Amino acid sequence: MTARAAMAVVTVVVVAAGCAVGPNYRRPELPAPATYRDEGPDAASIADLPWFEVFRDEELRRLVDEALTGNRDLLAAAERVEQARALAAVQRGELFPQVGYDAETHHEKDALFGVPASRTGVSTTSVYMLNAAWELDVWGRIRRASEAAKAGLLANDAVRRGIVLSLVTGVAQAWFELRELDLELAITRRTVESFRATRDLFGRQFRGGVTSRLDVLRADAALSQAAASVPDLERRIAVKENELSVLLGRPAGAIERGSSPDRIVPAPGVPAGIPSQLLERRPDLLEAEHRLHAETARIGESFADFFPRIGLTAVAGDASSDLENVLNGSGFWSLGANAGGPILSFGRTWYGWRAAEARARAATRDYEQTVLEALRDVSNALVARGKLAEVRVEQQRAVEALTEALRIARIRYVGGLATYLEVLDAQQQLFPAELDLARTERDQLIAVVALYRALGGGWKQAPEAPTVPLPLRP
Repeated sequence: MTARAAMAVVTVVVVAAGCAVGPNYRRPELPAPATYRDEGPDAASIADLPWFEVFRDEELRRLVDEALTGNRDLLAAAERVEQARALAAVQRGELFPQVGYDAETHHEKDALFGVPASRTGVSTTSVYMLNAAWELDVWGRIRRASEAAKAGLLANDAVRRGIVLSLVTGVAQAWFELRELDLELAITRRTVESFRATRDLFGRQFRGGVTSRLDVLRADAALSQAAASVPDLERRIAVKENELSVLLGRPAGAIERGSSPDRIVPAPGVPAGIPSQLLERRPDLLEAEHRLHAETARIGESFADFFPRIGLTAVAGDASSDLENVLNGSGFWSLGANAGGPILSFGRTWYGWRAAEARARAATRDYEQTVLEALRDVSNALVARGKLAEVRVEQQRAVEALTEALRIARIRYVGGLATYLEVLDAQQQLFPAELDLARTERDQLIAVVALYRALGGGWKQAPEAPTVPLPLRP
């Protein structure tokens, strides 16, 4: 009867071990649109490209490589992933038997009221044993806890990937802003030289009695106003270089630039893809989903607390009353089973389970909100990219027209057919128009960077999710 009962217990345990209480995770159904706003359906996406293929800029590539190896936030995120990996392995270790040892030796004087209880009055007792304990995961409590820990690991890895994406796009944006400031400085210095030439021309004509001193004063004022922008731009360039230095993981300092700032690299035109790709690629969506998965698993973990925990124990060892005869001592062993569960917990178990359900529902809403915000970010970036292209076309026309107007005004002034006001007016209109064009070209690049970031770019070719190592070592 004992053998039959043991066999029955083993059979029940094996059958029950195949299932775990609590809900299995399923991704929530979300009303995602078939296409993005103002964007036709296209399976290809800019986010499929590695970052260095989006902007073919060798200087930017060098900076991003440096940031990926030196940025402190990214290094810290990688360590947090390793921490989560280790904790997931700790949790998984509870699925397996835990084996330990214990050893005790006592050497003491044995006396009662000063009278030795033995012939020598000194006794030695030694005990050495191995013990093993195994909680049978009948209800899946440990498996659900391990599932939650692995989901937490994946969430931390998604955070790391998000930091990588933010770092790459942050360096790219700071680089494009820096290059635009370089271009503004070049435009400003060129404009200063143009105003200086006009001031010198007025000065020569004033000395020759052709014009009045008023022309010279107004030309000199226009020159000073343009020249005042130079030190301010140099300050802004230094601030941007310091910002980029921190992203690279180096002390604040100058950033080397090899190419000429005469023109900003044009923004590439690439498709955005389809909205459903976001769920598989964007790091913050993956993080929110893994957090939801973890909270779903914890529902089963807390629900398993309603049921008894069943375990097996084993002890084997040796005891001796003489240290010299340990191997000849009396051996002992024992096998046992135990079960324990709640009877009256005054709501602790019940409300723990209800709290786990509420956390899962909250995580669901967080995930849904993150998806909506992701779709918004992509739409904003697409609209910005399209509209800025239209703005740039018109600004380019304005710059070309004003450049020609300045050339004609100078010819007319030298020929005595126009006043100084035509020349100054043309110069003063051309200067801000050139700056506006440079800023729009910068904003076009930043819009592509924002689109790449919003789409979770570069992760289609990402390595598979990290695995949880088995705890093979004690």
